Amino acid sequence: MNIQSQHHLPNTHFVPAQNGFYFPAEWHPHVATWLSWPHTEASWSNERQELMFPAYIEFIRAISESEHVCINAHNETVIQTAKMRLLVAGVDLSKVTLLPNPTNDSWCRDHGPAFLINPVSKEKIIVNWEYNAWGNKYPPYDRDQLIPVEIAHYRKLQYVNPGIVMEGGSVEFNGKGTVLTSRACLLNQNRNAHLTQAQIEHYLCEYYGVQQVLWVEEGIVGDDTDGHIDDTVRFVNEDTVVVATENNPNDENYPFLQEIHEAVKAMRLVNGKQLNIIELPMPDPVISEGQRLPASYANFYITNGSVIVPTFRCAKDQTAIDLLERCFPTRKVVGIDATEIVWGLGTFHCLSQQEPAIEE
Repeated sequence: MNIQSQHHLPNTHFVPAQNGFYFPAEWHPHVATWLSWPHTEASWSNERQELMFPAYIEFIRAISESEHVCINAHNETVIQTAKMRLLVAGVDLSKVTLLPNPTNDSWCRDHGPAFLINPVSKEKIIVNWEYNAWGNKYPPYDRDQLIPVEIAHYRKLQYVNPGIVMEGGSVEFNGKGTVLTSRACLLNQNRNAHLTQAQIEHYLCEYYGVQQVLWVEEGIVGDDTDGHIDDTVRFVNEDTVVVATENNPNDENYPFLQEIHEAVKAMRLVNGKQLNIIELPMPDPVISEGQRLPASYANFYITNGSVIVPTFRCAKDQTAIDLLERCFPTRKVVGIDATEIVWGLGTFHCLSQQEPAIEE
């Protein structure tokens, strides 16, 4: 099939893996980072939204230092408000594109497009997974569900429709044939109740271009996504992961993270190699209005020139930054206070989705 001739058109029968496409690791060079500008009370009340904006804009500034930032903005009013906020904060607007793509919420990792590349044909496509706001927890989500197609039109890319629910925060890639995920999320009855684990693995392999799926059980306390992997286990290179680690046996995350650690130790990559494991501490608990929030240093985001790490006003912040500096010696590790952002139940990785470059 000639993909070039099929711009804008969905193709249900096109299987990316069979045509040389795959989802690269996050450290693969990016064309841009995609975000969705916060504009409703879906995640933050008006008062909370004002409190989170300084960190959100600092996040945009940090990304823009090494790559372009494309932002889905709900309407022209939101675009003008966003421009003003960015200008006042001194962000270089030549590094930012605001697009009139209406959204329901701000978590672009999950409702944004999954970009796949073919290194041989030098082509790029979008996988348009179904999206149901983490098991229909936060309707409406009709506008969020349209975002991948809007971006496909904007980029003049073909998109494919697997027809099942999938979220970007539920999957973690090494770019060499492996995806990590969690049973608590992907096997949850509120996503794809009609599919078995084997069938979901088949979809992941066919539509992300991977050869194996490695599973952990749970996520962390306070995570309303039913256990996204981007709060617990992250690749830092093709055979090394950081694993969120809680050393306090009285902490409610302790048993879940111990179980994850044991599962990761038993994993083997496509080439049979055992994973190198680096323990990434968990921050002190972040509690708001009696609710434990899903604060995790593992929710970092890798840009072309930096690694942007959420911090939480505790002594472990610097420990996490120092550890990630050793993991990413060629990138600047930037800590940004995410205490107000995590009130929305996610941080920097949850907010962003990378668009990979096709290397010549």
